[in-house]
Amino acid sequence: MTITVDGLAALKKLAGSDLGTGEWTEITQEHINTFADATGDHQWIHTDPARAASGPFGAPIAHGYLTLSLFIPLFSALLDVRGVTTKVNYGLDRVRFPAPVKAGSRIRLVAHLASVEDVPGDGVQLAVDGTLEIEDGPKPAAVLRSLTRFYA
Repeated sequence: MTITVDGLAALKKLAGSDLGTGEWTEITQEHINTFADATGDHQWIHTDPARAASGPFGAPIAHGYLTLSLFIPLFSALLDVRGVTTKVNYGLDRVRFPAPVKAGSRIRLVAHLASVEDVPGDGVQLAVDGTLEIEDGPKPAAVLRSLTRFYA
C-alpha cells in the first residue's frame, strides 16, 4: 500500500515511521542480461546460466548494483510525495549485500523513514533504511540507508 503525502510539511510528520513492505518483484535472467549490457559487466556468474549452474551459487545471480538500483522503484511504490518540484537521489550512507539474488527469485522492499531534515534551497533530506528481502531467503539481498532530497 502506498503512503501519499502532499508537501514537505506532511513529509516531515512521517519521520521515524515505517513505510511498510512492498510487493514482490521477480528478477529475471532478462533483467540481469539487460543490466549487464547497460553496464558492460558480463561476468559469467550473471550472464551464463549453464556455467553459473555449476558455479558457487548454483544459478546465475543478479549484479549487486542491479539489486540496489531497484530500491528507487520499490521505494516509490511505498511513498508518493506530491506537491514538490524536484526529487533527487543524494547518495547512500551504507550498503551491504548479505545474500545473492538468483535469477528467477523475487525481492521486495521493507522501508523505515529514519529522518527528515531541512536542507538549503527549500528542501528536505530523507534518510531511509531499506531491506531488500529475498522470498524464502534466510538473509536479505541488500541492507542500505538511502539519502533522497525533495524540494518545494
